[in-house]
Amino acid sequence: MHPSWTPLTLGTGQHNGGVWRTSEGAVVKRLVRGAEEPRHHAYWRRQALVAESGVVRRTSGLRAPETLRVEEDAEGITLWTEWVESVTFDDLFVAAALGRFAGVELSEPSWGARDVLPTRLETVARRGGWSALGDAGLSDSLLKALNWLWTHREAALAELAALPRVPTHGDAHPVNLLGRDGDDVIAIDWEQFGLGPLGFDLGYLLLASMRSLDDLVDAFGDPGVRRGAVLVAAFTAASRAAWSLSQPEPGEHVRRLVELEEVIYLACDQAPWSVGLSRGRGRRGCLRSR
Repeated sequence: MHPSWTPLTLGTGQHNGGVWRTSEGAVVKRLVRGAEEPRHHAYWRRQALVAESGVVRRTSGLRAPETLRVEEDAEGITLWTEWVESVTFDDLFVAAALGRFAGVELSEPSWGARDVLPTRLETVARRGGWSALGDAGLSDSLLKALNWLWTHREAALAELAALPRVPTHGDAHPVNLLGRDGDDVIAIDWEQFGLGPLGFDLGYLLLASMRSLDDLVDAFGDPGVRRGAVLVAAFTAASRAAWSLSQPEPGEHVRRLVELEEVIYLACDQAPWSVGLSRGRGRRGCLRSR
C-alpha cells in the first residue's frame, strides 16, 4: 500500500490483509481470499458485499460507513470507506441502537452469515471443548454449570435456532461500534452480518460491558432478547476462556468468564430443555450448589 498511508489496528477479522488511513482521510481495508461458502461466518467477500449492496447504509440503530469504492483483483479485494471518528459510548446507548437495528425489516441476502455459534462450537469441539477450564481455578459451582452447558450444547443451539431471526452485525464488540450518527451507531467489520437469533448482538455486547444484563435488556427495548443474549454470552465467554488457556498470553478471558458467572447460571437454570433434572432447593438445571 502507499507509503504515506497510516496503518490502523482496527479490523482483525480472519481475512483482513491490513487497514490504513489515507492522506486524504479515507480508510482502506484489504480483504484476502479465504472461506468461499457464502453462508460461512467468515466468508471472505462478505464485507465487500455489504459495502456494495448498501444493505445497511441507512438502517436504523446500526449502519455501515459510507462506501467510496470497491476494487477486486486476483489476490483479493480492496475496500475504500469513509473515515469514522471514534466516539466513547455508554453501553445503554449501544444496547438501544442494537434494539432498533434488530427491528429493521431486511430481506436476507444469499451471502448473509448463518449458524455462526454452531459453527464456532464445532471448532471448539475439535480442539477439545472446554476441558482446559478444569485447570483454570474456577469454583466447583461454575465448573459444574459449564460442564452441564457443554454436555447440553445441542439443546441450547436448538433453543437459539427457534428464536426470531433478526438483522445481526455478528461481532457487536465495542471496538467495532465506532462512530455516531445522531441516535445511530456507525459500525465497522461487517464480516459476520446476516439474520441471526434475537439476542445475538446483545450477547456480544454483554461480554464486554460492565452494565448488568437487566439494564442492557431494558435499554434494548424488547424483553424477548434476554434468553438469546444469555445463551450467546455464556457459550462465547466459556469458549474464549478455554481457547485463551492454550495461548502464550491468555489475557483476561478467564477473568471475564468469572465475572459473568451469574450469566452462566442463568443459561442453564432457565433452560426449558432441562426438564427431568432435579430442581429442588439448592439444585437447578446446571446442578450447582447454592
